[in-house]
Amino acid sequence: MKKIIMKILKKYKLQLVIVITFIAMNMYLLTFPPQIIGKIVDLLGDVENNQYFIIKQVIYLITTAVVLLVVRMPWRYMVGVVTRGFEKDIKNKLFDQFMKIKMTSLQNIKNGELMSYFTKDIGEIRVFIYRAISLGSRIVITFFMVTYKMISGIDFRLTLATLCPIIVTAFLVVIIKKYVEKSFAKSQKYYTELSEFVQESTDSVKTTKAYSGEMSQLKEFMKRNRLLKEANNAVDVHSTLLSTCINIGFGLCYGISLIYGSKLVLENTITTGEFIAFNGYIGLFVGPVSWLPGLISRFKRAQISYRRLEKVFALEREKIVTKDYKTANTVSGDIVISDLTYNYTQNIEVALNHVNLEIKEGETLGVIGTIGSGKTTLMNLLLKLYPVPNGKISIGGKDINEIPLAVLRRSICYITQDSFLFSSTLKDNISLFRDYYEDDEILESTRNAMIYDEICKMNHGIYTMIGERGVDLSGGQKQRVVISRAFLQKSNILIFDDTFCALDNRTEEKLLNNIKEMKKGKTCIIISNRISDIKDADNIIVLDEGNIIEAGNHNTLINRRGLYSKLYSQQSSKEETFLD
Repeated sequence: MKKIIMKILKKYKLQLVIVITFIAMNMYLLTFPPQIIGKIVDLLGDVENNQYFIIKQVIYLITTAVVLLVVRMPWRYMVGVVTRGFEKDIKNKLFDQFMKIKMTSLQNIKNGELMSYFTKDIGEIRVFIYRAISLGSRIVITFFMVTYKMISGIDFRLTLATLCPIIVTAFLVVIIKKYVEKSFAKSQKYYTELSEFVQESTDSVKTTKAYSGEMSQLKEFMKRNRLLKEANNAVDVHSTLLSTCINIGFGLCYGISLIYGSKLVLENTITTGEFIAFNGYIGLFVGPVSWLPGLISRFKRAQISYRRLEKVFALEREKIVTKDYKTANTVSGDIVISDLTYNYTQNIEVALNHVNLEIKEGETLGVIGTIGSGKTTLMNLLLKLYPVPNGKISIGGKDINEIPLAVLRRSICYITQDSFLFSSTLKDNISLFRDYYEDDEILESTRNAMIYDEICKMNHGIYTMIGERGVDLSGGQKQRVVISRAFLQKSNILIFDDTFCALDNRTEEKLLNNIKEMKKGKTCIIISNRISDIKDADNIIVLDEGNIIEAGNHNTLINRRGLYSKLYSQQSSKEETFLD
């Protein structure tokens, strides 16, 4: 994480040098007005003889104000450019990280938590960098530059006595900042929990309305929102305490200056003009000192956000070599699974238990089984979405762990049961945002997926925008749009995971015929809970609690009178009842 931030900031090193230079010029010019005003005050003792010099000093004062305005505008603009550029780059890095994190780690990150990384955490770091550049540099430069002016131009003893309260204040700030950190950590926790709740509530709004659960959801939201409010109030209290300490310390500085400085004026150690200039220099500390608690508070917030993001960037990534996906190499051949046992890290029970299976190149395998029997897990392992032990799965005689991920996933088209659609055009959803597919290729895929006629009736065809998760489409339309991806991609291995459940019988029959034409020479795996989808497969396996309990073709399994035959009888009787 540290290397990523430093690498991004290095891109803007020239802009940062320019910004610091302009800030230093700005702070140097700010020391002129107190000095000029002090000289004018001393000259007012003899206005008649010093009129020319007074006018000259006034001109200097006006000129300084104009130059200050000119100098201040560029660095304020450039600080914004640098920090917004940093925000863009770090978000790109974070999104790239999420796209390549291994599924074993990614599945433990909730949607609301993910959104807080992109909004809250990156925002906190950006704001701190902005303030560190614009405020932090001014605090440091002001302290050294103004202190030097006070010591060299006025009086060392007066400077030392006046700045003593700042040391005490700094000690108090160190103590109070610990409470700021604790209260902000709690605020961040409640913010994440509220984001997660809102995300889940928006995803389940249909279910909530269907069961009249609006009030219970509202009560839960109000409860979580109240906790966040209380945590934020605690942050504000501790931040205000910091500001109060700073203000008290600054007031003591002025008090010492007035008492001790007046004494020095009466003793003729310093002039009245120098005394006024000295108080003007103290005024230059007002801004930097008042910014200090806010900067410390922002630092603690950014530190917590940094640690959260650091954990995400530390998660193991998949080794994917990026290249032209359309022209990437592919793999084909027999798929052999040898004594494969697998269980998810958070589960005690195994998902797959000693699975042995061979799928010949060009054949179709049907997979059926009870809920939670391991059907989808087996397909996830074929795609290496989860780690596969060596020697357990091979494709074309090559161990799956020796096949580059880009090659493996280019070779497999996996149509999942989720039918996930993006909030974009139909074209983008079918091509998955790959711009090298022509419109004619996409339209041809929709014909084969039996969705072409319905798309043609839409005002903008394949350029029609669909809502989030395809909310504007019916269940059957969603599935056929997703199936279009298989016809477009032309992979060597096709996997359909419970893909046809939302289709009517007539559409399903036509679609399966098109799939039969498409899969010629390709290896195909069809997972379904309906025997009608897999009965024509070359080989069928029946999974139960992670075990293959039956294997063979449709007729063989019917004659065995096992679970497959039982499922077939149940589904056949339901169809007959429905037809009656």
